[in-house]
Amino acid sequence: MTTSGANHISGKRNLQWRVVDIIVATVLAVACGLLFVGWNSVGYAWFTAMDSVTPGLGGIAVGIWLIGGVLGALVIRKPGAALYVEALAATVSALLGSQWGIETLYSGLAQGLGVEIIVAIFLYRKFGAVVAMLSGAAAGVAAWVLELFLSGNLAKDPQFLIIYLVCLIISGALLAGLLGHFLVQALARTGALDRFAVGREARIP
Repeated sequence: MTTSGANHISGKRNLQWRVVDIIVATVLAVACGLLFVGWNSVGYAWFTAMDSVTPGLGGIAVGIWLIGGVLGALVIRKPGAALYVEALAATVSALLGSQWGIETLYSGLAQGLGVEIIVAIFLYRKFGAVVAMLSGAAAGVAAWVLELFLSGNLAKDPQFLIIYLVCLIISGALLAGLLGHFLVQALARTGALDRFAVGREARIP
């Protein structure tokens, strides 16, 4: 790594959004929204099958629905990116016929906020695999909290709630966090993200 490259990455960062940030975040959100549409059927079938084995185990299928916020945070690396991408992706999913209707939007907002909290704790400076996994797990926790009230989970058995929470955390960490990290790294290596820090990092020998 050259000295100038190190200074560029580790120096003071501008956290204001650029036009390119908005465009790329929107593209990511639409892509994730289309992914969610497909996962609404496949993932829900998996959710139902796992839940029939052990109530709460269906949470292991939820991680894919959490990936938008993680991708937004890892690529844009600015306040609001996770919330913007996850919420817009949820909006796309809802508009294209999500079976959960308006509740999809509430979920997107909560999940995106979960990711935002983690990247804010790290001051928008650390975006490695560990932070990605923590972000995905936090999105899962946020989804769990929302569903306590939105889906009436407060009235359910405590054992279900614990199993469901653990499964959401694991699924969020792996399917949203770790998978999201690998996807962004793979995309960065193609040169498609050279306008972003993650793309420049991938180019530094």
